[in-house]
This record gives sequence, C-alpha cells and structure tokens, in this order.
Amino acid sequence: AVVYVDDTLLVVDKPSGLLAVPGRGADKQDCLSARVQARYTDALIVHRLDMATSGLMVMARGTAAQRALSMAFAARAVTKRYVAMVAGRVEAPAQDGGMPDDWGSIDLPLIVDWPNRPRRIVDHLSGKPSLTRWRVLGHDEAGLNTRVELEPVTGRSHQLRVHLRELGHPILGDALYAPPDVQALSGRLLLHAQSLRFAHPLTGAALAFESAVPF
Repeated sequence: AVVYVDDTLLVVDKPSGLLAVPGRGADKQDCLSARVQARYTDALIVHRLDMATSGLMVMARGTAAQRALSMAFAARAVTKRYVAMVAGRVEAPAQDGGMPDDWGSIDLPLIVDWPNRPRRIVDHLSGKPSLTRWRVLGHDEAGLNTRVELEPVTGRSHQLRVHLRELGHPILGDALYAPPDVQALSGRLLLHAQSLRFAHPLTGAALAFESAVPF
C-alpha cells in the first residue's frame, strides 16, 4: 500500500512474505518494487526490507532523488524504528536511574556466512560494525515473550534478527535464526518496520511516517 507520494519519493507499506526486489528465477519476479513501478514508472529502490519483514519502505522517483536518499541512509540521517516479538522474558537494560523506558545497545560486527548464505554471523575480525539500540515495550499475557522496539543505527542485512538472537532472544517466527520451537510460535516473522523519519531531499522538510504493527 502506498502511504505517501509526491514528485520526489514514495513511502510504501510492505506486507510480510513479499520480496522487496526481484529475486533469481521466474517465480521471484513478483515483488514490491515491481508492483510500485507498474504504477509509478520512475520509482527506484533506495533500501530494502527482508521478505519476511513487514512495514515502511522509501522509494525514490528518478535517479537524482535516489542518489539524495541513498546518501541520507548512508549518512545515518534516516531514523528507522522497528517492533518485534522475541522469545523469552527480556528485562529493561540496566541504566543509571533505572528508568523503565531506557535503551540498551547491541554492538556486534556482522559478516555474510558464505557457506550458509544468506545467513549472517558475528565476526569480530572481519565483520562490519553493526549497532542496534533496543528497549522493552512490554510482555505477552503469559509473560513468556517480549515486545521490543528497535533502532538499527547501522543498516546491515539481517542485523536485527542476528543481534536479537545473539542477545539470547530470537524473533518469533524467524526461519533463519530462531530454533524450531521459536519458529513454530508464529506463521510469520514478527518484525515490523514501524516508523521512518528523514528530511525531504528536495525541500528539507521533516517527514515522519508510522505504520500500525500487525501483531
């Protein structure tokens, strides 16, 4: 669904299970970018979401806008917030003052696991710096699983999924990184790109978009 459109950019809400861009093979050509380009022929990819992840994505209209938005992502001038349900009871990170809404951080370098692509692994020698900020939003009724808010400061592939697994709390329904019992708790990956904030590349106006979490 298109959330916002002007002459410079589009913001779209991607459902879980839909590729962001075409994959290899005739059966992987249906994707978000192709659907958007059928309506807006100048739409170009700026960043991606995993197929299993739902939520907000920005697309540029034309190469100048694509270049400007890509530079904004590279400069970390785009604030992205996600919501996930993770296995286990996560408590708020210990902070000075002990405020319940405090943020913690996961700082672990990531690299592609070549024999097991597309999986990523933590590699302290060769991995690219990867930083995720997180905080606890609440727990499910039984208190067994935890809803967390996530801010990827860097934008590595599978960053949130690997970082949460390394924290000891994989995302429910994660077919790549969660053990079978955690995978089985949901028919989809419970990870949603909830909000995007950035400056309009043409006007400089502050833009903010929100998408309701579907789980």
